[in-house]
Amino acid sequence: MTKKNYQQLSESERHAIALGLQQKQSLSAIARALGRCKSTISRECQRNAGAKAYTSKFAQQRSDRRRCFARPQPKLHRDGPLFKIVRDYLLRHWSPQQIAGQLKKLHPDNKRKQVSHESIYTCIYAQPRGELKKELVACLRMARAKRWPRSKGEDRRGQITDLLSIHVRPPEIEDRQLPGHWEGDLIKGKGNASAIGTLLERTTRLVVLVKLPHPNPATAAHVLQAFSDKLNGIASPMRQSLTYDRGSEMAEHAKLTENTGMKVYFCDPYSPWQRGSNENTNGLLRQYFPKGTDLSGYSQQYLDAVADELNGRPRMTLGWSKPIEVYAEHLARLTLQPDSVH
Repeated sequence: MTKKNYQQLSESERHAIALGLQQKQSLSAIARALGRCKSTISRECQRNAGAKAYTSKFAQQRSDRRRCFARPQPKLHRDGPLFKIVRDYLLRHWSPQQIAGQLKKLHPDNKRKQVSHESIYTCIYAQPRGELKKELVACLRMARAKRWPRSKGEDRRGQITDLLSIHVRPPEIEDRQLPGHWEGDLIKGKGNASAIGTLLERTTRLVVLVKLPHPNPATAAHVLQAFSDKLNGIASPMRQSLTYDRGSEMAEHAKLTENTGMKVYFCDPYSPWQRGSNENTNGLLRQYFPKGTDLSGYSQQYLDAVADELNGRPRMTLGWSKPIEVYAEHLARLTLQPDSVH
């Protein structure tokens, strides 16, 4: 059976074709001898033969000339080095925008090592059907994590007493001028029986994930204990305030303030956009915790590893710096100038 091979014919193969034709061999016989398809040999003779006969020298020259004027391969040719770099980032759950920004930051003066996020998307969806395309498409963010249910008809305001409204939050917090101010929320898992706490620092976009006890993870007592323990592991200059929605899990907010020294501000009812950064982060988490996942099975060590991966991705809002880098810079400045903390 003839072995199919779609690589370019070599000069030695063209010499063998010319010799076979001189010896009056059939195209099928030449193809079998070279381990090529008959159609490949036939196409070669039609495209690269001279006026009178096929010669290996003329055929090679014609092929070389055609390749010189051929359309160059795209930057993200699947066998090229840039494709391998992009694929590696995708497998680490970086978005096309993050990859494009990182490559531009790493190679500002080398356009050949840069690629736009549009080109990355095009490359992914232009792949032929198969495992590679499935692998790359699966890396994209195409759904949001299932969030803790908020029944629209339910007024939860009566469950929170002595709250501080987001409208009395200092303007420097709103403008993200000062670090140390966080947003919080819960995402839930299978059957509403498990949950993970999510915390996001507003200025640096640093993410912290909190394991909650099982069962009944969203009780005020469980959230108070788990959030207090995790927040108290953060350096005090970066622990100034927390903005949360009016979920009953934050009913013990006064004790949280007592435990951590952080003021807790509450959003208006049914206004998730007032914690926009945290909402976006919850969307990213679906890559790690898909809908229907039992979240109780994940250890705090695993949650920390997920947070580390998120914090190691460059962010467009940070000028393509990484949250962990920006956080460390702010912490260093605040540690040297403790009086600047508000």
